[in-house]
Amino acid sequence: MITIRKGEDRGYSDLGWLDSLHTFSFAGYHDPAQMGFRALRVINEDRVEPGQGFGAHPHMDMEILSYVLDGGLEHKDSLGTGAVLRPGELQRMSAGTGVIHSEFNASDKERVHFYQIWIYPDRKGLTPEYEQKAFPPEERRGRLRLLASPDGRDGSLRIHQDTRLYGALLEPGQELVHPLAPHRHAWLQVVRGTLSLNGHDLEKGDGAAVSDETALTLKAREDAEILLFDLD
Repeated sequence: MITIRKGEDRGYSDLGWLDSLHTFSFAGYHDPAQMGFRALRVINEDRVEPGQGFGAHPHMDMEILSYVLDGGLEHKDSLGTGAVLRPGELQRMSAGTGVIHSEFNASDKERVHFYQIWIYPDRKGLTPEYEQKAFPPEERRGRLRLLASPDGRDGSLRIHQDTRLYGALLEPGQELVHPLAPHRHAWLQVVRGTLSLNGHDLEKGDGAAVSDETALTLKAREDAEILLFDLD
């Protein structure tokens, strides 16, 4: 079963400095039918104006991932971390027992465009952690590159949940097949471009919840970038 969440149907908020699209209920956007999928709780597509950002604020018991598409995202937290996230880089912060962090546009001239993703951890009370890694385009071109996993295998970031996140860059006509083990589920997020998922046409901003399928067949109609979550 494949349930498509069209990008145009996402929640929307414009705070002046922040332009945000919400796949699932978040902040002032609430839809009882869109409260997440499996361990996925938040998928926000954010654009932050130059020099602006999210001031210091706390989180607990959540795996928070940030994936930059354009620009630079400056991160600081109560663990002492200070870093700038660039396109193709993935950041993982395990909030655990509590962490305070801020995220700002690293540029005073250009907007930063990124995805913010929240995943429920497999248990509460974890020690807070931070991790960041670059995944160059050549590692994602024409293949599903593992970006995050429970065991950190193949150079992926380690998340505290039975979830595997893959990223891929596809050229027109390219096809990928991802087997889905019994009782597993998936969420596909189209970051850029257009493609088909098991014959269903998807475009930029669309998401798709997948259950009771044996495999996902992805075929790009134009240059496309995707994030694929393999979920318990």
